[in-house]
Amino acid sequence: MERDKVLAVINGKQITGEDYNLFIESLNPQLKAYFTQEDINKEVVNELVYQGLLYQEAIENEMDKDEDFLKVLNKTKESMLKTYALGKLLSTVEVSEDEVKEFFDEHKEELKQPESARASHILVEDEEKANEIYEKIKNGEDFAELAKEFSTCPSKEKGGDLGTFTKGQMVKEFEDAVFENKVGHITEPVKTQFGYHIIKIEEKNEPKEANYEGIKDKLKDQVKRLKEQDLYNKKINELKEKYTVDMKI
Repeated sequence: MERDKVLAVINGKQITGEDYNLFIESLNPQLKAYFTQEDINKEVVNELVYQGLLYQEAIENEMDKDEDFLKVLNKTKESMLKTYALGKLLSTVEVSEDEVKEFFDEHKEELKQPESARASHILVEDEEKANEIYEKIKNGEDFAELAKEFSTCPSKEKGGDLGTFTKGQMVKEFEDAVFENKVGHITEPVKTQFGYHIIKIEEKNEPKEANYEGIKDKLKDQVKRLKEQDLYNKKINELKEKYTVDMKI
């Protein structure tokens, strides 16, 4: 909404679009979504009027001069000033295309897409049951249908499909069984802390070089955060030299 739009006037004091926008921004996401379905929500305007009426009475009763209010005001001012000062400091940080490219070149190995695989499994609690199901698979019964019937894992609803994962995301025994076998292989029951798994390797993908164009926006944000942290640390060290700090703990 336009900041200068006048929505109401209480005793000569205007309620504007800026007040409306600030109120909307203060709401939790669900309420914010509800109240932004239309340009001007009458309930919000009414609430701003009610708050404005309370403000008028508070001024009339000189509550703005109460000692308790002034203490809260000073603490609020201090907190807001800290946030404002930090925002002003970090707003000076800029990131160039060259800096992003340099960061990419220096971290190419870390940015590689690691080896990954997609697998389905049937999970049961005891070995005997697992062996029975494995025999059914060997005799030609459908893996996905058996997963739906017997598996105790929520993935049973998808025929046991666990989706794609990389090394380090699964427990070691499960991971080894997947990455050490070929696509299409169905393992004998594999014991882990969760029970006994019969695993079908659906897909395997070799590590891929990172694509700069595909991740440069994300990298720019990362470089910006690093520069902001560096600037913040330098500023704090500078201020430690300027002001006395007496730690009590």
